[in-house]
Amino acid sequence: MKAGWKIKELGSISTINYGYTESASRDPIGPHFLRITDIQNDQVDWSIVPFCKIDTALQTKFLLATGDIVFARTGATTGKSYLVSDPPDSVFASYLIRLRLSDKNLLPEFVSFFFQTAGYWKSIQDGVAGSAQGGFNASKLAALRIPFPPLPEQQRIVGILDEAFDGIATAKANAEKNLLNARALFESQLQAVFSQRGEGWSERNLTDVCAITSKLVDPRKDEFLDLTHVGAGNIESQTGVFVELKTAREEGLISGKFIFDDTMVLYSKIRPYLMKVARPDFNGLCSADMYPLSPFPKVITRDFLYHLLLSKDFTDYAIQGSARAGMPKVNREHLFEYRVWLPAITKQKELAKKLDVLHEESQRLESIYRQKLSSLDALKKSLLDQAFTGRL
Repeated sequence: MKAGWKIKELGSISTINYGYTESASRDPIGPHFLRITDIQNDQVDWSIVPFCKIDTALQTKFLLATGDIVFARTGATTGKSYLVSDPPDSVFASYLIRLRLSDKNLLPEFVSFFFQTAGYWKSIQDGVAGSAQGGFNASKLAALRIPFPPLPEQQRIVGILDEAFDGIATAKANAEKNLLNARALFESQLQAVFSQRGEGWSERNLTDVCAITSKLVDPRKDEFLDLTHVGAGNIESQTGVFVELKTAREEGLISGKFIFDDTMVLYSKIRPYLMKVARPDFNGLCSADMYPLSPFPKVITRDFLYHLLLSKDFTDYAIQGSARAGMPKVNREHLFEYRVWLPAITKQKELAKKLDVLHEESQRLESIYRQKLSSLDALKKSLLDQAFTGRL
């Protein structure tokens, strides 16, 4: 521990309270009623936060003030925090915990940064794992230990982190915008190709251009045990990249699977909005929740069929047909009723080749921007680690 720094439990330097239990209302019947769902991207848009009815005496108890820090204590967002600043008249809901500092030598901003550290999130995970309710309670929050330096040092650290995080936020916003632009470039070209109605193009049902010729087989038989298995989880959305492939033997498969080869296109019929389509360059087995589609060579090329199944028009059609099921799923009848305009085979090859080049370039750009985002996240974690170990 750096000289002059202290370590204290949060419960000894603050008061910690659970929120108020009441129904939210869109009518202005009382103060604003802050809930977990109102905290998005570390911000609160008070103009859309609902209201609640509460007695005046209770309102004083639950009223939020600048410098308060509220926490999600349950659900998928457990541990998420928000530093309150200049709030309108508002109280906080029961699934939030409020921490209000009582030690004037501790900056709320400094404590708020502590709640973004890897050490804090490890404590949350450990606390949730050890809870029968699957949440994080006030007692566990009070027991958390926070290191803090003298007030001038806190002010210096907060200033550095504020400036650095503002820069990181700007860089992330730019990288995310570029990532979306890279995707949009390919998607717009894909849409342009399948919106054409040129000379020599003809309209067909999908049943006229491909078929499911494979039969279900028993993956436990010796002849199939060492074949690679592909399930929906083994295909990346939109990219067609295979991930974490294993053989039938390695997965211990027992239910029926389809055989496929390198002439087919694999299409996942579950949750069509995920757009899981792939062109295998090997023979294997695929899940019964996938369609191994064999293109008719004189009507459509495999590559053109692949891009067709990624198009917005087809995806919208597939989603529409799957909406009636409890689990979104495209049935065969609906799949093969899809109608598409096709050019001659030579034109298909030309268009598919251009789409492949553009897709590869968009994937390259996406990889660059994802790496940049990952690096920015790593930088943020590093700065927080340095700040709370006295190395910043």
